[in-house]
Amino acid sequence: MTATIAPAEAEASSAPAVEARNRTALRLLLAAVFVVFLNETMMAVALPRIQESLHIDATRGQWLTTAFALTMAVVIPTTGWLMQRLRTRAVFTVAMSSFVVGTVVAALSPVFEILVAGRVIQAVGTAVMMPLMMTTVMTVVPAAERGRVMGRVSIVMSVAPAVGPIVSGALIQVLPWQGLFWVMLPIALTMLAIGIRRVPNVSETRPVPLDVLSVVLAAVAFSALVFGLSQIGAAAVGQASVQPWIPVVVGLATLGLFGWRQLVLQRTDAALLDLRTFLSRDFAIAVAMMTAGMVSLFGAFIVLPQFARYTLGLDPLWVGAILLPGGLLMGLAGPTVGRLYDRFGPRPLVIPGSLGLAASLWTLALGLGEHSSWVVLLGAHIVLMLSLAFLFTPAFSASLGSLAPKLYSHGSATIATLQQVAGAAGTAIFIALYATGVAATGSNPELPSPAAAANGSHLAFLAGAVLSFAVVALALCVRRPAAAAASSTDAA
Repeated sequence: MTATIAPAEAEASSAPAVEARNRTALRLLLAAVFVVFLNETMMAVALPRIQESLHIDATRGQWLTTAFALTMAVVIPTTGWLMQRLRTRAVFTVAMSSFVVGTVVAALSPVFEILVAGRVIQAVGTAVMMPLMMTTVMTVVPAAERGRVMGRVSIVMSVAPAVGPIVSGALIQVLPWQGLFWVMLPIALTMLAIGIRRVPNVSETRPVPLDVLSVVLAAVAFSALVFGLSQIGAAAVGQASVQPWIPVVVGLATLGLFGWRQLVLQRTDAALLDLRTFLSRDFAIAVAMMTAGMVSLFGAFIVLPQFARYTLGLDPLWVGAILLPGGLLMGLAGPTVGRLYDRFGPRPLVIPGSLGLAASLWTLALGLGEHSSWVVLLGAHIVLMLSLAFLFTPAFSASLGSLAPKLYSHGSATIATLQQVAGAAGTAIFIALYATGVAATGSNPELPSPAAAANGSHLAFLAGAVLSFAVVALALCVRRPAAAAASSTDAA
């Protein structure tokens, strides 16, 4: 006799398997995101040593960070299309393969230009990984549990940047800078091999066309804007290849064309980035707050090692050690912040977070000088990272949770794009101000004096401190998405 299984029984029997598959997908993606984030943040502490080895100043050296973030900003808008055309495992394989190739190119690079090219190839893979992670979370995790899961994601996003600098500092003490990439290569290869075999497919595909014109417009707009901002610093040391305002105007005009193109294409659901996400008030405000926070974070992250190296005279290992506690505390706070978000919503978290961000940046702007103690740097960085923990996890959850499910991939791609544009812009602006401050003292930009580096750092951090006022104002307007609030009430 052939046994028959009722539909309800079949669904019940398959539920544990589906849940196990989803957990596997999340764990593997979290591990992959950790690897690519670790790589992204290893460069900041090593940058002064690379500048000295290749005989370049901070204005050129910052392109190792800026080009990485800029490439991600250009590639990320295509991830919404990519994740609708390919299954989860295929997207993962493409991303990690690109990361591996870029790591090899960087490790073998004999000159600065090839090193930048390797970083660009790495960034292509990194660009895909975070939207894939966020879209998977929004697809497989119930609304009432997303704060808790986002807290785990924030651990990865915090611990990797925390560990990256001290790992980089330790390696750069005993290895040439190429060693950073040779150490990363076997880790990336292992993740690729595991992912090819174990990453499950949790997404559905559909035939969506890729608008090539939108890709070109996005690339021109973001590249021109960031290049123009970087030329401010180059102009300060007499090395600008073009007046800064020219590429900025070109970038803004092209960005307008890109936005118009998306409004036309979204009528047929063919937009590269569906701008209907911004029709949600909660999404728009939370994303604006995150973007302003990212400008400050990336800018501070690139200037702090310059100050510690050239003003305080600290070795890379010590610089990494100073940056470690703040990142670890940010990661440890992630799960707690996630649980608090599920219970109380975003506003009780983002308001104190924004105030802490402002306090830390004003401390860096006004409390650091040629004779400052590294203790001040350590304390300000800890407050900065803890404050960001209270900002980013609630903002991620509130922004994506306010969207319809069909817009999750576009929402996550939009957030990731703006984060990287903000990161590239923050890096370019802060380094431009740093270079301007150094140039004002007449010091050698390749090996600035302690007083010159302190003057440049003060100017850069002052810009971040002023920007923090916008973060505070936006935090006051953030609210819990209606759908998440209803789910939380039902669960209670």
